[in-house]
Amino acid sequence: MAQINNMKRFLQAVTIFAILLITTSPLSAKNLNEDPSEALVRTIAKDLRCAVCQNQSVYESNSDLAKDMLEVIRDKVKAGDSEASIRDYFFQRYGDYIYLEPTKSGMNMLLWFGPILGLIIGGLALISAFKKWKKNSVKVEKPKNEDDKKMQARIDEELKDIEV
Repeated sequence: MAQINNMKRFLQAVTIFAILLITTSPLSAKNLNEDPSEALVRTIAKDLRCAVCQNQSVYESNSDLAKDMLEVIRDKVKAGDSEASIRDYFFQRYGDYIYLEPTKSGMNMLLWFGPILGLIIGGLALISAFKKWKKNSVKVEKPKNEDDKKMQARIDEELKDIEV
């Protein structure tokens, strides 16, 4: 009886594995007959933002403008334009907004390095504050007059007795 149950479990596992293998293989297959220029079109279109959609690339967007932009990219690639010239073409028309990833120049440097700079400044401010707090908390006043000196001496003697 145990062998029959084990065999059923084994067959179920093999069946599930086969189903998963059959259903996922079309998803991982690549189009081997793809035009080489289409790969360049895809690369450029994935880096450009659709001017209509929020944070969607031209390649992923279904808007009419994105489809038109994709066709412009295809036409320029077929004409032999370089990737940089195609990007520059869209930059001239839409500005820096057209890039999904901000460029590392001008005021955008603040976007790239501002958080790091803020952490460094904040860390230095904390270190300075801790040093100041430590300096203020360790200050011990020395006795000023004769009575204070006697009282301090008595406190010190009693503390010695307690420690022993």
